[in-house]
Amino acid sequence: MFPSFTSFEEIADNYRAIFFDAFGVLKNSERVFEGVPQLMLALQDAGKEIFVVTNDSSKSPSRLAQAYVHPDRGPVVKSDRVISSGLLARDFLAHKVRKGWVAYLGTEASAYYIEAAGLSPVPVSELREEHAPKALVLLDDEGFDWFADINKAVNWVRRYNTPVVIANADLEYPKKDAEVGIAIGGVGKLMEHLLRKTFIRFGKPDPMMFSFAFRQLMHEHPDYSLRDVLMVGDTLETDIRGANAFGVDTALVLSGNTSAEQFEVAIRASGIIPDFVCESILT
Repeated sequence: MFPSFTSFEEIADNYRAIFFDAFGVLKNSERVFEGVPQLMLALQDAGKEIFVVTNDSSKSPSRLAQAYVHPDRGPVVKSDRVISSGLLARDFLAHKVRKGWVAYLGTEASAYYIEAAGLSPVPVSELREEHAPKALVLLDDEGFDWFADINKAVNWVRRYNTPVVIANADLEYPKKDAEVGIAIGGVGKLMEHLLRKTFIRFGKPDPMMFSFAFRQLMHEHPDYSLRDVLMVGDTLETDIRGANAFGVDTALVLSGNTSAEQFEVAIRASGIIPDFVCESILT
């Protein structure tokens, strides 16, 4: 079985709710793709529920939502419709750590998820023994010195056996001109290898991400079922694999990590089969 290749407009007509991945589908590292806010607004005007389901834990959901703005009608995504993997990390920290200092790699904005758990964040660059952090959280690939702070984090975990939480499981993310950047999940993978440890990891492909979004959807629409939902992503290993495991239909777009030249080989090699393939959500 091989997925059918069709237009996103034709696919979307058959669903009442659409979960979009962010990077590679709606945006790259520099900007939201031209036409995306207009499309999202048109889908909402057609009565469809729109969610952004992302491994991006660089900012709070409200700040992530601010990226999607229509030139005439303003913001097109509500903050409660942005489901970040940081929210799962937040809940874990709130229930398992509960109080004290938590060290982190990331920007100051990404520390939102630690603060939202009722904990005190401290960047690795400022970490001292008296902090005695209860955990180290990897939140974002920016906001720290890659050489000094990653080395400090590795040696801190070696010395104190501090639990490590990866709030964004992505290994890479799409940039402009078909380039990729190393995501914080890639940093976490390197640290796991060096330390010979397995960290606590949140984000797609874990079906918990889709369950979180679906519960939010069901809160407002208890009559909806999994058959009403389409997940749209650009990466087989995270977006498509996770949504397939959760039980919703999937569309692979070729505007991000998976290219038109490689998608057939990638599908055959991985055995991860989306229900649909389309060039992008804009065609």
